[in-house]
Amino acid sequence: MKKFLSNYKSTIILVAAIIVGAIVGIVFQEKAAVLSPLGDIFLNLLLVIIVPLIFFNITTAITKMENPKRMGKIIGVIVAVFLIMSLISVFVGFGATLKANLVSVEDGEAIRSSLEDVEAEEEELNLLERTASLLTVNDFPKLLSKDNITALLVMSILVGVAIRMSGENGEPVKKLLESANVVVENVLKIVMYYAPIGLGCYMASMVGTFGATIALGYAKTFVIYLVVSIAFYLVFYTIYAFIAGGKKGVVAFWKHAIPPTLTALATCSSAANIPVNMDAAKKMGVPSDIAETTIPLGTSFHKDGTIIGSMFKIMFLVTLFGVQMTTAADVLGMLGIALVANLLVTAVPIGGGTISEMFIISMMGFPVASLPILTIIATIIDAPATVLNSVGDSAASMLVARFVDGKDWMKEGK
Repeated sequence: MKKFLSNYKSTIILVAAIIVGAIVGIVFQEKAAVLSPLGDIFLNLLLVIIVPLIFFNITTAITKMENPKRMGKIIGVIVAVFLIMSLISVFVGFGATLKANLVSVEDGEAIRSSLEDVEAEEEELNLLERTASLLTVNDFPKLLSKDNITALLVMSILVGVAIRMSGENGEPVKKLLESANVVVENVLKIVMYYAPIGLGCYMASMVGTFGATIALGYAKTFVIYLVVSIAFYLVFYTIYAFIAGGKKGVVAFWKHAIPPTLTALATCSSAANIPVNMDAAKKMGVPSDIAETTIPLGTSFHKDGTIIGSMFKIMFLVTLFGVQMTTAADVLGMLGIALVANLLVTAVPIGGGTISEMFIISMMGFPVASLPILTIIATIIDAPATVLNSVGDSAASMLVARFVDGKDWMKEGK
């Protein structure tokens, strides 16, 4: 019990602070706006750290990539399985939120105006011009702006690839960036120590200014997400196990799925769950080479809970700001953003989704000051999302084994 409380301490404190903030906002109403500067401090700290965090995190991730020993069929099947499972997850998230109206705020436009600093006039750009302005900037200092997150991502990837191409000559730069990345991630940890105060005051000001409906929106979001995640956990992972190994596969999966489930709940970290998950997958009959490749890769590239959560975050802001998503292109755009945002979440508790959330805000055109709104959502859905992220990799490893080694893989894997 002590270990559980220790692992969940940050989440419990954050949730408690958010609840206290909502109560303060309800009780004191407009007077709670006096706490807004304390919330702004947290927002400003996040926005200052976001640029170096993205650059160092993405660049070092690229430089650390190693080619697996077996690049052929196993890697190809892993990519296909991850893609299909991710597509299913994003459609589940979209379907669950399409008619849910996660938050009901009458004056969403007023909220948007209050979150924006200065509304810049947008030029009318065609598709190619808009794509070029999104992916690139025409001056280096502009890369250091929170307004050009996507361009920064592109440049971070290019720098990472260039370091790898440089071989030994790139090693000093690689080590420097890895060291800087550790420092910046620790800065984020320090900033997150202030999160309970910042988010609590942000919540108090938001609820006090705009009423209790947004607080009810968070509660509604959590309940719907919890129901969806439980249903997804029981139904889809059973289906995946059946496709992989029939009735025997279902029995093997559920016989050994509990340890990674409990570990995910206890640690709230997919990364911490890797050893338990690999052990469970092997006990399910998955060959060692497949389990030891699929599980670690899944921690970075396959996160069912995060994808569903990204759709909840997007639809929460879409509903909050009254954005009309009427065309097929709008819907496909949202689905694509949710899928890419999944790749930008680090496998650590509290704060690991900051880059992903900034990507969502940037791509959807929402004000950057709405970042704490997504941070609150990420906090309240963290536990069930981690379970889906972790256990989903066990199911994925079974599917990979099925398509790599054939229908008798369970016999051969023993």
